[in-house]
Amino acid sequence: MQSNVSPQFIDTHCHLEMQQFDHDRDDVIRRAKAAGITAMITVGSDSEGIPKAIELAGRHDDVYAAIGIHPHDSRRFDGDTESRLRKWASNSKVVALGETGLDYHYDHSPREIQREVFRKHLAMSGEYGLPVIIHSREADDDTIAVIRESGIRRGVLHCFSGSTAMASDLIGLGYHISIAGPVTFRKAGALRDVARLIPDERLLIETDAPYLCPEPFRGRRNEPAHLVHTARMIADLRGISLEDLARITTLNAQRLFRLGKIDQKAEIAYKIRDSLYLNITNRCTNACTFCVRVQTDFVKGHNLRLDHDPSEDEIREAIGDPSLYREVVFCGYGEPLSRPDTVRNISAWIKAHNGRVRINTNGQANLIHKRKVLDELAGLVDSISISLDAQDEETYARICRPAYPNAYQEVIRFIREAKEAIPDVRVTVVAMEGVDLEKCRAIAEELGVRFTVRTLDVVG
Repeated sequence: MQSNVSPQFIDTHCHLEMQQFDHDRDDVIRRAKAAGITAMITVGSDSEGIPKAIELAGRHDDVYAAIGIHPHDSRRFDGDTESRLRKWASNSKVVALGETGLDYHYDHSPREIQREVFRKHLAMSGEYGLPVIIHSREADDDTIAVIRESGIRRGVLHCFSGSTAMASDLIGLGYHISIAGPVTFRKAGALRDVARLIPDERLLIETDAPYLCPEPFRGRRNEPAHLVHTARMIADLRGISLEDLARITTLNAQRLFRLGKIDQKAEIAYKIRDSLYLNITNRCTNACTFCVRVQTDFVKGHNLRLDHDPSEDEIREAIGDPSLYREVVFCGYGEPLSRPDTVRNISAWIKAHNGRVRINTNGQANLIHKRKVLDELAGLVDSISISLDAQDEETYARICRPAYPNAYQEVIRFIREAKEAIPDVRVTVVAMEGVDLEKCRAIAEELGVRFTVRTLDVVG
């Protein structure tokens, strides 16, 4: 349903313990709360800053601490430092180890020492069950090599400044990527490319305050309240709303750093951008290799793992006023047309209340129900998106793993029938290995329908 709640964010990396905030620290925290920042992780990155960060976290419910030795100070890391880190790691408000890592831009500490201290932080991360916050500057290959060698797969590359190739490698290793204020800078084209490609479930945002203030405040002291400017830029780059980005990144921060309680209630109706999506079943006749269900219960921060097929009354209540949305889309964790009567009845109700209806389907409804389902939806559905997903039956069977042996030919037949019943018909294909996009496009053209290529791991 429509929400009147302002977007809420978590600043996953700032330095509130630093002297730049000594004269107005409490005001900075109040401004952050007013701006919708519900939690902040203040990162103590040297022996003097760590106890200040822990003390600050202890005084504020919405402030947490991370502890580690910055690569600049690796040369000062000794046995006593490690002992103190181990003592501090047991504090209940400490949620991460770091920042640690490698900085080959300044080389304030010898590189071999940086690598050794980085390895020790990663080992402690595994020992204490804490995620690791990693700083990497002009050290892409060595950063990945040390991470891979460590076996640690829970952490974040903060204030990311590496290449898209590095981001892809890190995501493959299970790491999150955090984007900071520089993404708003005029010459940040490469970073913006990274911000676009990060999968929803691996994206975090931060300020790195007091550093790297975003536009339009660039050059001033940064503070957590400015996070919204970075968030707005990232949302625009990804083609989603600010509310969507807030929901996605807040959930990711909660899960990675174990902050607060995550709402586990599954959603029947969930908003993305200015559309409302309906999750009316988790049942599906395909077991697609690329399906988001393989990886997570969440889409754009919404939990879609239902414990029952909702009734029509539950669905109508979840929708509220259909006219508030650009369109209402039957698209959840399962195949909506496995419930054709419900789709028909809810569509009629949506149309009667000045809403537009779209269906996203695998095109197997006729197989499932042994009848022409589309005839029952004529006049009720404005558009339909049908998953073609392959150029031939063999590829379709391998990628989509359908429950029916003749599914691909039935999908083609369903597309043809859709043109007779529904005004706007498109077919979609996920770009992945083994799929010939041009052959799929030719099939769509032959069928006389629109064609869309979907990006692997991008849902909604």
